[in-house]
Amino acid sequence: MHYVGLDVHAKRSSLCILDSCGKVVKRLEVRGSWPRLMEQVAEQVPRPFSVCFEASCGYGYLHEKLSALSERVAVAHPGKLRLIFRSKRKNDRVDAEKQAKLLYLDQVPQVHVPAVDVRAWRGLIELRRKLVGRRTAVKAQLRALLRGAGACDAPAGKALWSKKGLAWLAGVQLPGTDALRRDLMLEELGEAEARVGRVTKELDKRADAHPGVALLRTAPGVGPRTAEAFAAYVDDVRRFARNKQVGCYLGLVPCQDSSAGKDRLGKITGDGPATVRMLLCEAAWQAVRRSPSMKAFFERVSGGEHDRKKIALVAAAHKLARAMAAMLRTGQAWREQGQGQRA
Repeated sequence: MHYVGLDVHAKRSSLCILDSCGKVVKRLEVRGSWPRLMEQVAEQVPRPFSVCFEASCGYGYLHEKLSALSERVAVAHPGKLRLIFRSKRKNDRVDAEKQAKLLYLDQVPQVHVPAVDVRAWRGLIELRRKLVGRRTAVKAQLRALLRGAGACDAPAGKALWSKKGLAWLAGVQLPGTDALRRDLMLEELGEAEARVGRVTKELDKRADAHPGVALLRTAPGVGPRTAEAFAAYVDDVRRFARNKQVGCYLGLVPCQDSSAGKDRLGKITGDGPATVRMLLCEAAWQAVRRSPSMKAFFERVSGGEHDRKKIALVAAAHKLARAMAAMLRTGQAWREQGQGQRA
């Protein structure tokens, strides 16, 4: 068995090949795109071999192509690789050799590689989040434009974005070039609404075909967007040994500094997909309002102190994530604590 470390870039890649004794037998520098890299791997690397590379943009494509050529493909977690190799001497050749040695020692901190359809699902979820963010930004700019023009009689809240409110906005008299700015932003808002609608329609189709999404929506406060994001990013819940590990994956656990009998907890780690973490925190607010057990947990953590409400909210989101993982693992719908639901 040979062990191959890859340091992959868009136009240039480095390979380091170790033999069965862990000695470097070959180094390669490949100039060109990824198809060219695959050709060189197929031609130059002795069989059989295992390969390791760092997760980055396009890691799913590389995993599929290399899986057809090698016995094993290990995709390394980039953050954990930096913790292992803190070196002042860093270049592509060195990085490739380090990954090959980790593979030889079977110490690669691996990441989960989802299937093609799951990666596409995640991409749609992230696209919708960005489109919604842009739509929100345009609405804020329109509000600021109205305030700057002294139009303080604008409909409040969501009423401004109804058909009646948009018609009022299009007809309001604005000085100078403000009218042009208003018209352009209204056009952009209409385009953003149409794009969000198209992506949402496609996401709804995928959600309807996924049994886990319907199951997760039985949890209090969990809507279709939160359920689909959780299902897409968790993917196979069995890859987590315990439900608590889902909270670590989503970055909802606090940083810990424990030494000499003293245990200090800081802010949450913020690891993992930020989109799921944000949606879970939003869902937690609704869960606290709708679920007696979640409300009791929130009040117990906050202790009635206003300054601890954010801490309690994140803790509630963590609890909700654990419960949702348990639901996917067991196939059971949400049940209030006291009725058999475990989180």
